[in-house]
Amino acid sequence: MSHCHRFLPAAASRREFLSQVACGFGGVAMAALAHDPAYAAPSFDPGSLTPRPTMHPATAKNVIFLYMDGGPSHMDLFDPKPRLDKEHGEPIKVQVQPTQFNNVGTVLKSPWPFANYGESGLPLSTIIPHIGRHADDLCIVRSMTSEFSEHTNGNYFLHTGHGLQGRPSMGSWVSYGLGTECHNLPGFIVLNGGLIPPGGMDCFHNGFLPATHQGSIFKPGKTPVADLDRTEPTVEAQQEKLNLLRTLDRSVLGRMGRHNELESAIANYELAARMQTAVPELADVGRESKATQELYGLFSDYEPTRIYGRNCLIARRLIERGVRFIELTSTGVGHDRWDQHSNLKDGHEKNCKAVDQPIGALITDLKSRGLLDDTLIVFAGEFGRTPMAQGSDGRDHNPFGFSVWLAGGGIRGGMTYGATDDYGYHAIDKKLEMYDLHATMLHVLGIDHTKLTVRFSGRDMRLTDVFGHVVTDILV
Repeated sequence: MSHCHRFLPAAASRREFLSQVACGFGGVAMAALAHDPAYAAPSFDPGSLTPRPTMHPATAKNVIFLYMDGGPSHMDLFDPKPRLDKEHGEPIKVQVQPTQFNNVGTVLKSPWPFANYGESGLPLSTIIPHIGRHADDLCIVRSMTSEFSEHTNGNYFLHTGHGLQGRPSMGSWVSYGLGTECHNLPGFIVLNGGLIPPGGMDCFHNGFLPATHQGSIFKPGKTPVADLDRTEPTVEAQQEKLNLLRTLDRSVLGRMGRHNELESAIANYELAARMQTAVPELADVGRESKATQELYGLFSDYEPTRIYGRNCLIARRLIERGVRFIELTSTGVGHDRWDQHSNLKDGHEKNCKAVDQPIGALITDLKSRGLLDDTLIVFAGEFGRTPMAQGSDGRDHNPFGFSVWLAGGGIRGGMTYGATDDYGYHAIDKKLEMYDLHATMLHVLGIDHTKLTVRFSGRDMRLTDVFGHVVTDILV
């Protein structure tokens, strides 16, 4: 056999040397250690989606995050302020903080009345009646704050606990910490209603976690994922191709040893093959009864309701299949998301019309199937709105005090937590930060937020950084 003498065989790397030694004397030592329980525990594979035990008893298995892109107005939906009615059109009588545009007008009252809902008598706006019917399941946090008044940084902070891009999304942290109970679908799925938030895909990124934990974007419609159709003429031909790819992958891994990026890519390709069967079945909401489709608004004459209703229904179907974290983005309604710097009445009415019936249906459906107890629902935007007008009929960004709500998964219902001042401008009682929201979300999932860490760039990173506490007062 002739040889090419232009190239010399590379010297064995340290990784190759150790892998070979492990089969000799190292293997003998490993066999001895395996009999010691202190050394025989299974290793943690950071890229695996295999279900992992919780750190403490959990009250929730899954999360549905209803992301309200742009910042809904809390004093128009969840936090009634009679003072706005009394001082409508007058200059505001507190110091005004810098916000996005600093276009400060006079006090602006809410265009809609509030009503008391449920046995708890929770006050909610009359433009969200379907959500209002579930008042006894809701915990409305009225004292949330953010560190940012601009959409992109606010979105990163809400999603990743950090105001700049590059950190893992909360869905990625949940997938990393718990794995998933679904074999044929990703552990973290984003149901795109048509609007990707400012900050883009980095809101759903895995950051420094393995790529298997990145959010998978499902588009609206019957084909939510591209390239799902089989390209080979027969199932057998495709299987032969996949077998060849596995052989090649194993060969490369055998030469390189453990390699996070490569192993994640292999796992993602194998998952994609399983999704070719799972996703079309998931997206076929026609399998649901007509009554269920009507409940979610799939026959509504308002297209945004149909789009968001379909995503809420798919979210329930994903929960049934064991997907760990599902985020729903907003649907276009002809305005700039929930970001009503002008035309507040028309914009918020259209946004509420899009999401109110589907969200109410989601809670109803989960309860009827016994799934709400195991599912945490979170409704949140990146910040709230100001009590004074921007122009004559809009509101600017307000990170100083706003509302989010939670339901299911071990959360106490029919209650409010914290408070803003008489204007709804600043949180003044039981003030919370995003870190506290994240810590509480992880807690109900059975995760101690201080212990879910990854060593990166010389320090132990976590979703809550060095902050955050569990809000025990809202737990059952």
